Amino acid sequence: MTGEELQKKLLYTKKNGYYDILDSEKKAIFDFCEGYKDFLNEGKTERECIRYAINQAEKNGFVLLESKDKLNKGDKVYTVNRDKSILLAVIGEKPMQEGTRVVAAHVDSPRLDLKQNPLYENTEIAYFKTHYYGGIKKYQWPTIPLSIHGTIIKENGEKVYLSIGEKESDPVFCITDLLPHLAQSQMKGEATKLIEGEKLNVILGTIPFDDDKISDGVKLNILKLLNDAYGITEKDFVSAEIEIVPAFRAKDVGLDLSLVGGYGQDDRVCAYTALKALFDTDCAEYTTICYLVDKEETGSMDATGMCSRFFENMLAELCAKTEDNYTDLSLRNTLTNTFCLSSDVTAALDPCFDNVMERNNSSYLNKGVCLMKYTGARGKSGTSDCSCEFVQKITSVMDDAGVVWQTGELGKVDEGGGGTVAQFLAVLNIQVIDCGVPLLSMHSPFEIASKFDIYQAYKGYKAFYKC
Repeated sequence: MTGEELQKKLLYTKKNGYYDILDSEKKAIFDFCEGYKDFLNEGKTERECIRYAINQAEKNGFVLLESKDKLNKGDKVYTVNRDKSILLAVIGEKPMQEGTRVVAAHVDSPRLDLKQNPLYENTEIAYFKTHYYGGIKKYQWPTIPLSIHGTIIKENGEKVYLSIGEKESDPVFCITDLLPHLAQSQMKGEATKLIEGEKLNVILGTIPFDDDKISDGVKLNILKLLNDAYGITEKDFVSAEIEIVPAFRAKDVGLDLSLVGGYGQDDRVCAYTALKALFDTDCAEYTTICYLVDKEETGSMDATGMCSRFFENMLAELCAKTEDNYTDLSLRNTLTNTFCLSSDVTAALDPCFDNVMERNNSSYLNKGVCLMKYTGARGKSGTSDCSCEFVQKITSVMDDAGVVWQTGELGKVDEGGGGTVAQFLAVLNIQVIDCGVPLLSMHSPFEIASKFDIYQAYKGYKAFYKC
């Protein structure tokens, strides 16, 4: 055997996926990502993503789980948790107790939230005070166009939806930064202190209400504009959920159009591909579930996060509606025999910052969806470390379906790291592995993903649903 033949037999190498695809598949990849960009533009908050999922689910024949007393093979159902997370299922041929196939992704993304008393005036400029949500580089958020999205519950119980800054005719909003001529002291500081959290204040306007006998006339004028448009008062901000997000739309990146740039791809890229894969999967051997969840960026707590009992409760309801004699043992067996992909993004190696990456164990653009045996940070803290048996099973599923995949870690051992919802699924005795799309500039206002990798994630989730 020659050295070249031995290399081919023994070595594990990955190359740019575009070398091995036909023009027809390249067209399918690019066409698929047009729908994905639309999703990013429509779903800039978790609530908007859930409304999108409901709309698409109903178009694909899904009905509310609560509307069904009994479930049979092939039934398509969904259930929503407080407008911020959704579980969709297609009932399979085998009993639930033999296990299900779950793809779980999160639809919340790093952003700025309004404080409960956000509106104030300073030097006749009206501002919103914010509190950042999730891990961000605060200096990336000033001087970019921002939009306002959210939900307000008025005193009379009426629900009001806000979305200002997305239409071409809408105004946008902005956080200011110091000019370089006066920034000598600022630029000597640590990056974490270039912009402090309390300085992430969003400009709303400068025109005062036409009455020079009052104070804070600009603030009053802003409130009047909001009241005229939405019927809200300052008190309504106390209970509101209002988010500040980038106003720009998802776009193709690069002269070859090979990349997608946009806000919120962590983790909506996995949410969209998981959702589309479920819609494109007919009744499978096992019940297939897509679970889109909230609050991952802040630790998965709260009633709409992965730590909630909602997932277990809904799995129990699926069991009860597919069995004649449901008991608690049904749920325990279902959890024990369930396979899951924790579908979250990872960091692609960026050659401009490769000092924090370990090349042999990094993921790369255009080399496929990334399987991560473990995540966590320093000593694998905060991870579920997938078993070798399950890793082998999933890689075999991917290989059999012709899915291009790779492996990776989130940087060098002592550089940082991060966690996903996998650990909370593993607590339920579910076999789970992380599987997602590599990103450049993760957690920034404009993240970048490869169209090739996005499509491989879709193919991989679809293959997993059928395994």
